[in-house]
Amino acid sequence: MEHDKIQIEFYDDVYLKINCERGMAKELSEFFTFKVPNYQYTPAYKNKIWDGQIRLFNLYKQTIYRGLYDYILQFAKDRNYKITVDSDKEKYNSVSIDEIKSYLTEHLKIPYNPHDHQIDAIKTSINNNRCLLLSPTGSGKSLMIYSLMRYYIETIPKDKKILIVVPTTGLVSQMYSDFKEYSDKTDWEVDNYCHTIFAGQDKNTDKKVVISTWQSIYKMNQKYFDQYHVVFGDECHLFKAKSLTSIMTKLINCPYRIGTTGTLDDSLTHKLVIEGLFGRVHNITTTKELMEKNLLSHLNIDCITLKYRLEEINEIKRAKYDEEIKWILNNKERNAFLVDLSCKVKGNTLILFNYVKDHGIPLFESIQKSCGNKKVFLIHGKTEVQQREEIRNILEKEQNAILVASYGTCSTGINIKNINNIVFASPSRSVIRVLQSIGRGLRRTETKDKVKLYDISDDLRYKKHVNHTYRHLKERIKIYQREKFEFNTVSIRI
Repeated sequence: MEHDKIQIEFYDDVYLKINCERGMAKELSEFFTFKVPNYQYTPAYKNKIWDGQIRLFNLYKQTIYRGLYDYILQFAKDRNYKITVDSDKEKYNSVSIDEIKSYLTEHLKIPYNPHDHQIDAIKTSINNNRCLLLSPTGSGKSLMIYSLMRYYIETIPKDKKILIVVPTTGLVSQMYSDFKEYSDKTDWEVDNYCHTIFAGQDKNTDKKVVISTWQSIYKMNQKYFDQYHVVFGDECHLFKAKSLTSIMTKLINCPYRIGTTGTLDDSLTHKLVIEGLFGRVHNITTTKELMEKNLLSHLNIDCITLKYRLEEINEIKRAKYDEEIKWILNNKERNAFLVDLSCKVKGNTLILFNYVKDHGIPLFESIQKSCGNKKVFLIHGKTEVQQREEIRNILEKEQNAILVASYGTCSTGINIKNINNIVFASPSRSVIRVLQSIGRGLRRTETKDKVKLYDISDDLRYKKHVNHTYRHLKERIKIYQREKFEFNTVSIRI
């Protein structure tokens, strides 16, 4: 092998095989090695069994995720290395916008007029075979998936199937229900084509489409996944997890891969892992653009910074992160402020927290006691799916109720259109969590076109020391600025 030559082999539908001399292989390995964000806090790193790095190029096998093909080309171009391709790369399609419009309205008879960004997403997916659609909550991703699913049913081999992977049982039911709605006035029967898997249901079916939680199938063997020719990964930002990665790497004979998500975090590592599994990111639209087109409710944010007495700051100055969080969540004045805010705001209110036992439940009980004129509900990880659905249905009919919910259950998986206010009761700096949580309240209704976010933060600065949660506020403000959201900053002494 020449020292400046890279041979690319399309090994299977998961991996590329990179044939090159050893020195170049080591260079590739270093180029595709990254520190994982917050690696230092993981048990594996603390126990010295992992160095905190992820290596996307396997130096021993000389393989890398197929979705990183373009990055390999750029790597070679930047270094003037020669590239040869051993086998045929993917054959791309060239479906036009007009053909997509005709397919949706005349063939599928979609009961709505598809928006331009949805048509663009469908066109991009069909023409590229594999891609990652970045489109915010409320942009109609289920319609995109439905349209693509219908297209692939008609075009893939008759003995092959389609797999749709979602993070929660609630989203399995929701996806199935959405498909029914889209085909309601046609002769295409969802029941005849779609099989759902969750909570121990049969994983084998003769139906063409399987909608499943990842938890239900990730332990299945290689042979089980050989039946699939198309995979959709909904909320695919979660696919960096090993269990989800294992699903994608077993799909070695699955050429069509579509990921959908509203958010990716800011780390290059996260982006490359997801792109490697699905394909390059395509930015379909933004929350701001959908607001300007009146497709989402208009958002206004109050960043409320709570200021504390000097003697309180002295109690907690230079505390470690966990210590600061514990102190904040147990502060009586802070919790009293949250309760008072919850009682005063008009319309349905979603209050989001991090810690169930230490914060969520006590906060729920206090609000329930103090806001006697409002219905108050609580949802967290242990709340049964049926109960969550009952609460969701009640809130859709109420006009002045309160839902106290954990970030984990509400950032993905629960769609409540009738939300007027969102309160961030616990600090967070996660880009994904922040944007997904905001997305819960942005859907428009006949009676709602605005939503208010109250972002609660804590100023415990001492001299030149800046406390952890105040820094987190600054990170969230960067997100708001980047997304071009309207926001105000307010300081309140408690």
